[in-house]
Amino acid sequence: MSNWQPGASKQTLQLRARLLAAIRGFFSERGVLEVETPLLTSHTVTDVNIESFSVDTLSGERFLQTSPEYAMKRLLAAGSGPIYQICKAFRQEGDDAASRQHNPEFTILEWYRPGYTMNELMDETAELMQHLLGEIDIPRFSYRELFMQNLAIDPHVIDSESLQALTRQKIDLTDTQLDDTDYLQLLMNQIVEPSLPQYAFVYDYPKAQAALAEIADDEQGVKVAKRFELYAGGMELANAYQELTDADSQRARFDKDQELRNQRGLKIPQADEKLLAAMDYGLPACSGIALGIDRLLMLAAKETNIGAVISFDHERS
Repeated sequence: MSNWQPGASKQTLQLRARLLAAIRGFFSERGVLEVETPLLTSHTVTDVNIESFSVDTLSGERFLQTSPEYAMKRLLAAGSGPIYQICKAFRQEGDDAASRQHNPEFTILEWYRPGYTMNELMDETAELMQHLLGEIDIPRFSYRELFMQNLAIDPHVIDSESLQALTRQKIDLTDTQLDDTDYLQLLMNQIVEPSLPQYAFVYDYPKAQAALAEIADDEQGVKVAKRFELYAGGMELANAYQELTDADSQRARFDKDQELRNQRGLKIPQADEKLLAAMDYGLPACSGIALGIDRLLMLAAKETNIGAVISFDHERS
């Protein structure tokens, strides 16, 4: 048996330690409080694209967190001020190709900035990346701009029939149970993402992809999701929202997620009433972001497989 040995070298583990220390120093200098929240939670996300792990406990079913988002928002509502967390998160994912960039148990950095807009958080994310990786250029592209450049369509206004025809022209598909969001994500993953530079911010996503982000008018007066993603080395490295703060709107989104899950025959998690209560109490206007530490370490160590930057990945655990 050889897989008792760690997948990451000692040098890579030392690099990980330096990276984590540098992140903590960055936020300490800015007065952002480090917090901890439970890994084992009573509720999980309803997002149709995320599958969580469930655990049987003496007090009933619990879930390994897919991110600390819900708990951190409860802290924000309780008056914590700006906060960050470095912790483990857990998500089930699919094929072998994804496993080179995803481990079911991974390390995440998540932070929230009350009073920050999406653009201000994008500025701080760029500063953190430069602090960790040196002087790098991170251009910014709107979602619309990238689709216009690569596919000559406006993704916010294209009709369903035209979108489906274009996608099937560009990509060989057999699945007929797809909606507009599925088509846009396929085009993004297979056509748009390969055209991106080494580092790039992509912002103002279609409103159907808002997740937990606010929806607002863009510069053309079209309603978009006020969120951004950071791409680096061909990977999605971070996902950020100008956060939705209205409890009623959040409940409606949970309901819609549950309806979609029911249509697709997926398990239907209950809405997190603790999060909704915190939002109803008063979640401050804020922006928040989750960044994958393991993928960041892949960039710093120039590795192409996530197993090379984790002491014991899923196969060695």
